[in-house]
Amino acid sequence: MRLTRCYVALPLQAGARVVLPELVANHLARVLRLREGDACVLFNGDGQDHDGRIASIGKREVVVELQASRAVDNESPLHVTLLQGIARGEKMDLILQKATELGVAAVVPVMAERTEVKLDAERTEKRMAHWRSVIASACEQSGRARLPTLSAPAALAEAARIVQADATKLTLDPTGDVSLATMQIVGGAVVVAIGPEGGWSPRDRDTLSAAGFTGLRLGPRILRTETAGLAAIAALQSRFGDL
Repeated sequence: MRLTRCYVALPLQAGARVVLPELVANHLARVLRLREGDACVLFNGDGQDHDGRIASIGKREVVVELQASRAVDNESPLHVTLLQGIARGEKMDLILQKATELGVAAVVPVMAERTEVKLDAERTEKRMAHWRSVIASACEQSGRARLPTLSAPAALAEAARIVQADATKLTLDPTGDVSLATMQIVGGAVVVAIGPEGGWSPRDRDTLSAAGFTGLRLGPRILRTETAGLAAIAALQSRFGDL
């Protein structure tokens, strides 16, 4: 039987007794109805799964005793960074969830010229916390023990500037210059830039071109923002990563 895996942002090591955060404790004790002595797995993004058993369940806290730690080696050899034009609501959640399952290493939410979502400082903080929880949940489900890096939302020009300089930089384009069959990736790193719901504007495309991004053809059709990045990551993983 597959054990329950839960992400906790706490130091973890064999022999430690861990008081679970309220949401995790409620999930294990109230939703899944685990009991004292039941096994579970905790992880904190350090690349390890930490096996434990529930030591006690009280009205206000659940304590897990960790018994062993083991390295998890299921990260892709291809370092994929997704520059994602910020999408509305559940579309952005879907993108982050599935990109995490597909093995993306980093996500940079991008504010482009046609981005419809407007974020002030307070909304950005709340949205970032929500996005982190979506990523953590996807890691719980998919077995990943390292969380993809999530950067703060940035303007397209800034996002294009801060990504890994020697990575292969791509944006989807049905009339692009390269295809999966002909392209090469040097250094094992790729950056994929995906526009928001309204697509890239001409000025956005000029910004990407100036930053060294090349058009990648995945087919003759135009994909929605919630489809494009996931299709690109899956295709790149199949060709260069998770073989």
